[in-house]
Amino acid sequence: MDDLRIVLGDDHTLVRQGICKILEEHANWHVVGQASNGRDAVREILALEPHVAVLDIGMPLLNGIEATRQVVRRLPNLYVLILSMHADEAYITQALQAGARGYLLKDSADTELIRAVTAVAAGKSYFSPAVARVMLDDYVRHLAGRGIVDRYESLSEREREVFQLIAEGHSNKEVADLLSISPATVETHRAHILQKLDVHNTAELVLYAVRRGVIS
Repeated sequence: MDDLRIVLGDDHTLVRQGICKILEEHANWHVVGQASNGRDAVREILALEPHVAVLDIGMPLLNGIEATRQVVRRLPNLYVLILSMHADEAYITQALQAGARGYLLKDSADTELIRAVTAVAAGKSYFSPAVARVMLDDYVRHLAGRGIVDRYESLSEREREVFQLIAEGHSNKEVADLLSISPATVETHRAHILQKLDVHNTAELVLYAVRRGVIS
């Protein structure tokens, strides 16, 4: 995306400055606002209407998850990338349910930050590889402990294709174009996928995809 506008929220000044420097080294990316707490981050985002918000999960006054929930509700075209020290499924689940598109660990390399922002700016999902591995390991142990068969195996070949594309953030029309089928057919497949996997919305579908290792 040309002239990508970004708002950055993190309560640690040196961390915020470092992230800002990395982002602005990328051509046509501009950090148009910064905040050191969640309430200021919400105000900056609503006032500046950036394309992407990069938010620390542990900000004072208002945490990154609640800040995400507030801004996504008011700016549906905004994409949020959460920064965290913790590869914890509970945090990841809350972030997705709040409307975040990505979850990046703070100890990630500079290049991974660029990849994450590039992905969410395009409306796609992004998770640190370490996060995806933790979630997959937990998921496999959970199934093994309960003797449960993974419901993913019940999906047809076409449903698996649709499942991955939706989890990656593609719209019904984009999925239809990629697979040379109609948007109505995509919606039918989506309904069958949700039913078979016993998930209820896109956030849960993305979470399932990360757990299952379909996307990372």
